[in-house]
Amino acid sequence: MRRIVSVWLIDWPIAVWRRSAMRARRPASPPDPALDPRNPFALILNSRGAAILHALNPAARRAGLRRGQTQADARAMIPHLICKPADIEADARALTALAVWAERWSPSVSVDPAGEGLEGLFLDLTGAAHLFGGEAAVAAQIRERLAEAGAPARVAMGPTPGAAWALARWGGREGHPPIADEETARDLLAPLPVEALRINDGALTQARRFGLKRIGDLYPMPRAGLARRFRDGAGVGLVQRLDQALGFAGEALTPVRPPPKYRAWRTWMEPVEDIEGVEARLTELAADLSAPLVRDGQGAKALTLTGFRSDGGTTRLSVRMGRPGRDAGIWLRLFREAGLGRLELGFGLDALMLTADAVEPMTALQRALESEAEAKQAESLAALIDRLTARLGEDRVLTPERVDSWIPERAERWRPALGRSPATTSGDTGRRPLLLLDPPEPVEAIAELPDGAPARFTWRRLSRRVTRADGPERLSPEWWRPRSDDRQVRTRDYYRVEDEAGGRYWLFREGLYGREYSGDPEERAPSWWMHGVLP
Repeated sequence: MRRIVSVWLIDWPIAVWRRSAMRARRPASPPDPALDPRNPFALILNSRGAAILHALNPAARRAGLRRGQTQADARAMIPHLICKPADIEADARALTALAVWAERWSPSVSVDPAGEGLEGLFLDLTGAAHLFGGEAAVAAQIRERLAEAGAPARVAMGPTPGAAWALARWGGREGHPPIADEETARDLLAPLPVEALRINDGALTQARRFGLKRIGDLYPMPRAGLARRFRDGAGVGLVQRLDQALGFAGEALTPVRPPPKYRAWRTWMEPVEDIEGVEARLTELAADLSAPLVRDGQGAKALTLTGFRSDGGTTRLSVRMGRPGRDAGIWLRLFREAGLGRLELGFGLDALMLTADAVEPMTALQRALESEAEAKQAESLAALIDRLTARLGEDRVLTPERVDSWIPERAERWRPALGRSPATTSGDTGRRPLLLLDPPEPVEAIAELPDGAPARFTWRRLSRRVTRADGPERLSPEWWRPRSDDRQVRTRDYYRVEDEAGGRYWLFREGLYGREYSGDPEERAPSWWMHGVLP
C-alpha cells in the first residue's frame, strides 16, 4: 500500500524571511519590529499594478487579514501593519533545500506546487514508516523537527497525495497528525470542504453554486453527470482530483532529486560530533550497502555520503571509481582519500546516508583465458587511479586518448583517467618520439632540394652534422578543414636523423619548394622545425 506524507508549511514565506533577516541583522542594531511575533506582519507582491498580501504571520491572521487582500485595504483595517516585499525565488530555493533535508526520512521527496504558493512537500514513505517507530511516530517526528527549525507545519499521511494533502490542511485535531489508509480515506475525506481537492477558483465557485460544499456530497453523483454540470471543463478537473484523492486515478510525484536504487542510512538519538564517529558509522553503512549489490550482482561506480546535521543543514562527499565494485573496505579507503575530514559537521550529524549513484553489472572473469599477472596488474592500476582521483580530483589524473588525426600534435588528447584504459602502444613505437615538443621549435637546416634530408641543422644554437637520415614521411593537410582555418597546417615532410654524436631527432619541413608565393599559406617559403627527440 502506498504511503504518502503531505507536509503543509503554514507560514513558509514568513519563516524564510525571518531566517534571512536574523542572519543579516547586526548584533548592535536595534530590534526589528517585523521580527516580533506580536506585531501584524505581511509579505506583499505586486499583481496587476496593485500590492497584495502574499503571506501573513499568525498575528495578522488573528486580526482578520487574508491572503490576496490588497495592501490598501489591509492598512485601512490595521494601520500599524508591517509590510515587506516577498521574494518568491528565495522561497522556492529554500523549499528545495528543505526537501533535500527531508531525505533523512525518505529518498523520494517532492515539492508540492498546489495551493496558493510553494508551501508544501510530499514524502513517499511506502514500506519505510516502521523504521521510525510507525506511521504516527514518523509524522510526529517530522512536525517536531520542523517546529524546532522555526517552520511550523501540519503533517498528514494517506494512501494518495491528494488524500494526504487534504488531511494536512483540513483534517485531524491539533497535535494529532491525521493518518488514513485505503479503508479509512473515503470516510475521513467526506466531511472536508470541496476546496480540499485542490481545484481551481472557477470550479470551486461553481461547486458552491450547486450546493456541493463537502467532498462527501460528490460521492453519490455519477462522474459523467458531475463533469457536465460545470462550464469550461471545470467539472473534468473536479472529477480527476476526486479520483486521485480516492485512488481511482494515478498521480505521479517528481522528486527534487532522483531517488537512488541502492542506499543505506542510519539515524541516531545523539548527534555524531567528530570524524572518528562518522568513519565508524560509515563502515556500518558500507556493509549495509554492499549486501544488496552482492545479491543483485551489481557493483557501484559512484558513491555519495550525505550527512544530515542537527541544525538542518547537509554535508556531502562523493567518490567515483573506474570499475564497478562492492568491497566496503575499498569504499572506506576512497572516502578517506577524498577528504572525509573536510565534512562540515556543524553541531553534529543525526543521520548519515550512503547512496550508490551509478551501478553496473559485475561479470565474473574467466582467468584461464587471460594472463593472471596481466589481470592483477590491470586491477592494481585501476585501484591506483581510483585512489589518486579521490585524493587529487578527477581533473588532475589524466590519460592520453587517441584521436582520428594524422597530424602528430592532434593525434591524442588528455582525458580523465577514471574509467578509461591506459593507451596502448602502436606500431609507431621507435619511429616517433614518445614526447613531442609543444610547440615545435624552429631549426636552421641545410638540405638538398627539393625533398632531401637535412645534411646539417642548427637547433638551440648548436650546429649538428647529420650522419644518418630516414624519410621523408609526408603528412598532408586535413582535407576536411578549410584552408582559411587557423587550425589548418601546411604539408609536412618528416625525417628521422642521427648526428655524429649519436643523438636522434625528429624534424620536419613545413611547406614545399618550387612554389611561388601568391598569398596562399601553403605557398609560403618552407621552414624547418624540431618536433621531438627519438630514444
